[in-house]
Amino acid sequence: MDLNSTSSTKSGIDIKEIIKNYTKNWKWFALSMFLALALAFIYLRYSTPQYSAIAKIQILSEEGSKSELSVLKDMGGFSSDSDVEVLDEILSIKSRSNFIEVVKNLDLNVKVYTEGRILETEVYKKPPFTFNFLEQDSIVDKANFSFYINYISEEKFGFSKTEESNVEKYTFGSKVKTAAGDIVITPSFKDVKNYKGRKFKVVVLPVEIIAEGYRAKVSIEPTEKGSKMLDLRLTDNDQQKAKDILNELIRISNKNALDSRKAIADKTSNFIDERIKVIASNLSSYDQEAQDFKSQKGVSDIQGETSLNYSMSTSSSQELESARIQLGIVDAMKDQVDNQGGFDVLPTGVMQDPSISSAVNKYNELVITRKNLLKNASANNPAVLALNSQLAGIKQGVASSLSSTKNALGLQVNNLSKQVSQFRSKLYTSPINQRKLTDIARKQNSIEGIYLFLLQRREESQIAFASATPKLKTIDNAYNYGYGPVYPVKRNIYLLAIVASLFIPFGFIYVSDLLDNKIHNKLDLEKLVGSIPVLAEIPSLGKKPSLVKKNDRSVQAESFRILRTNIDYLMHTKKSNGKKNNIIYLSSSVSGEGKTFIASNLALIFANTDKKVLLIGADIRNPKLYTFFDPSEEKGNKRTKNIGLTEYLTSNIKIQDIVKSTVHGETELDIIYSGKIPPNPAELLMSDKMKTLLDEVSEQYDYVIVDTAPMVVVTDTLLISKYADQLLYVTRAGSTENKVIQHPIHLKEEGKINNLSFIVNDVPESDLGYGGKYGYGYGINKKRWWHIFKK
Repeated sequence: MDLNSTSSTKSGIDIKEIIKNYTKNWKWFALSMFLALALAFIYLRYSTPQYSAIAKIQILSEEGSKSELSVLKDMGGFSSDSDVEVLDEILSIKSRSNFIEVVKNLDLNVKVYTEGRILETEVYKKPPFTFNFLEQDSIVDKANFSFYINYISEEKFGFSKTEESNVEKYTFGSKVKTAAGDIVITPSFKDVKNYKGRKFKVVVLPVEIIAEGYRAKVSIEPTEKGSKMLDLRLTDNDQQKAKDILNELIRISNKNALDSRKAIADKTSNFIDERIKVIASNLSSYDQEAQDFKSQKGVSDIQGETSLNYSMSTSSSQELESARIQLGIVDAMKDQVDNQGGFDVLPTGVMQDPSISSAVNKYNELVITRKNLLKNASANNPAVLALNSQLAGIKQGVASSLSSTKNALGLQVNNLSKQVSQFRSKLYTSPINQRKLTDIARKQNSIEGIYLFLLQRREESQIAFASATPKLKTIDNAYNYGYGPVYPVKRNIYLLAIVASLFIPFGFIYVSDLLDNKIHNKLDLEKLVGSIPVLAEIPSLGKKPSLVKKNDRSVQAESFRILRTNIDYLMHTKKSNGKKNNIIYLSSSVSGEGKTFIASNLALIFANTDKKVLLIGADIRNPKLYTFFDPSEEKGNKRTKNIGLTEYLTSNIKIQDIVKSTVHGETELDIIYSGKIPPNPAELLMSDKMKTLLDEVSEQYDYVIVDTAPMVVVTDTLLISKYADQLLYVTRAGSTENKVIQHPIHLKEEGKINNLSFIVNDVPESDLGYGGKYGYGYGINKKRWWHIFKK
């Protein structure tokens, strides 16, 4: 057993019918696919391709002391130094100031386009013209305007502010007035013949807008998690432009980092120079004092007995002077720390205490990181606030260390002062001149030592800056990613077009089915009527309805033969009480569903079997039989040639007087036309004469076909339904609504009509059920479409 068919039956869903509903509309799918592929081709033809460039760099770490938070970071309380460093560097590279500098250096705010028939193409690397703006950069950088240039000759060009405005002629090199002030335009091409008659569009945009645009487009991510390798990516409509932007961004980032280091080195040098000036002045005064003393007193050297005291005194004095100098440096450094309102770099390399020097170095690094963050972030940014907290802690630690060092140096100065006093007391016994000269020499040596120390520190600071390497190492310069444009990708666009071409008609058909409340074929009707038989479905011929002829082998004739067979079966199975059971009513919901057409053809198809058939037009409100058998009597109400049912019911004429024998082709049948339209059709049909008529003709004919009025709009048919042996209810495919079918079913359930059956009329070939699909046209030799090419 087929499991799919079983599940479909149980759930009430016929999968084959659902598939058939889509496959019968294959032409719409084919048309949709053709249009979608055509649109995809046009889109690919005229869309601007986007190319991707990628560069790889490495962040070079600087050796330095660990921060005070390093212990907590090691314990997992904070992010690792590596992650923070990478994040800070990414934010620094993507700073707004960096991209503004990139745009200015590459002139990205001035774009030149060549005009095409449909699209404009940007000329990036070698534009045909150069533009020199005479206004200030602050005005040009904010300008937003465009203009057009037509190349006329080697000396002249055409200028227009808009595409439609008048073209003004200028000489190359002359001033041209624009929205951003005067500019000078000069040609930058050699082969002028290639540009003659061509038109170019020049667009000048604000630098900040272009910078923000590229800042949003450039992505910077670590190559792997935890790695200091960074991948820079940019997608643009010009391959070379994308590469140039990435390379320039890397260059500017390194340059700014070196500039920050230079600022620290300059600050340190300036601080040392100021101290050197003070010490040099003191040293010079001592030198002059020694010279003057020796000249006046004639003293040239220390002698004999004072040598030991002199040596000890000199050593202590040197230490004392050195301690005082260090104390002065500490005081100056502490003043800078205490008087610093915000966060700025401090001098480095001037402190002999390595812990203070290490803390100052770390403080300067964080100050630079904070400045870079503030370029593209506010002061309330979480990263900036975290740095503020860390800087404040380090600053407080430096101040505390300087205070401790100052106290220690103060104690040392006091101790050394006592020692010097002791040695001096011994030297006072020496000649005054010798003591004075010794004093001067001692001061000279002390000041000279400090002076040489500061000179050495200044040179070391400058050497450290000169030997500094860039913070970013370029691993791979920017290169094209892939072998073609990353967008649009032809394969993906065509695949998307195919999917869309299938989805659109599928969705349309699906929604149409959801909203559809009409009957379309026999299968649809059988689902609604349950056990009530659906005798046949009449195919749509796509032309004006016509009557079948004898020996007719058309699809229409075959459908009526099937209907005839099914009716015969019902009539024979329901014979009783010796009655013929041969009166067949045809009705419908409303006018226009084809009941008269089916009644006429059904009468003819019965008559073709040499049976005696009577066709009665009982729809006396809107008679249609004249349309098929006597068109001359169709219009108006002055029917004199064919009297009919109305005249019989309203006068004393006999039945044989209203029966008209008719020959259609080779088929003979009798017809009772409806006659004139009466003012009271319902009352006429209720008369006993109607029953008498049907009783008599039932005995005289093999089949009596009665074309009645629609059952939903009037009660005529219901009034005479008790005389019918079979009631055929005609529905029309694509016209009759599902809910209308409930009307005759309710009448049957209420016992107001009997022997109800249904017929589906005007069914399109694509919607035919199994009977029409396999039965109609059997035995007919149809010429296939490819046979038209055969003789």
